[in-house]
Amino acid sequence: MKKKAVVLASGGLDSTTIMAITRHGGYDIYALTFDYGQRHKIELKAAQKIAKYFGAKKHLILHIELDTIGGSALTADIPIPQERKLKEISSSGVPITYVPARNTIFLAYALSWAEVLEATDIFIGVNSIDFSNYPDCRPEFIESFQRTANLATRAGMEGKEIRINTPLIDMTKGEIIKKGLSLGVDYSMTHSCYNPKKDGLPCGKCDSCLLRKKGFEEAGIADPLFDQ
Repeated sequence: MKKKAVVLASGGLDSTTIMAITRHGGYDIYALTFDYGQRHKIELKAAQKIAKYFGAKKHLILHIELDTIGGSALTADIPIPQERKLKEISSSGVPITYVPARNTIFLAYALSWAEVLEATDIFIGVNSIDFSNYPDCRPEFIESFQRTANLATRAGMEGKEIRINTPLIDMTKGEIIKKGLSLGVDYSMTHSCYNPKKDGLPCGKCDSCLLRKKGFEEAGIADPLFDQ
């Protein structure tokens, strides 16, 4: 019997690579996606396509109203930063695209479902190298949540540890892309842009697009979303 894993699936480059890693590791995949009031809702369609592509046993899309809380350019009427220099992205502090406590909330839902499924693992595509200074993408946060997860659950009390897996956390975007390609990822299925055009194509100017562009350049291949 295969092990079960809950995989946080945003439809983006990192979470898609994570899904490939999870499948390659022999897990049954239970994909979890959030419709949280984000302006880039097109990522939900990408997540559905990707979960199907990787043969997820089940794919949940949960609706949570983080746009009611606001506080982020992704969930409120706040301009998305554009055309920033990579050095500025990495050194200018927590950006306005940070959604307050998003990964804490997402992991809490993933933990709940993992416990119901009796899953041994949760996989999340956080990265602390090529990222936008989000506090909930740091190793210290993951380590803290790992401890919380096994203090807060019946599974933890019974000695059935639920592991939070972050295989991309110390990888550059270029390394992530190369890893995904080695596992058969088709990155044309993914969506990374925070501020997509009306036709759904990426803007090419937001921080997420610029970091993605950097990754494909490092990997030495064309980005299929721009090579159409």
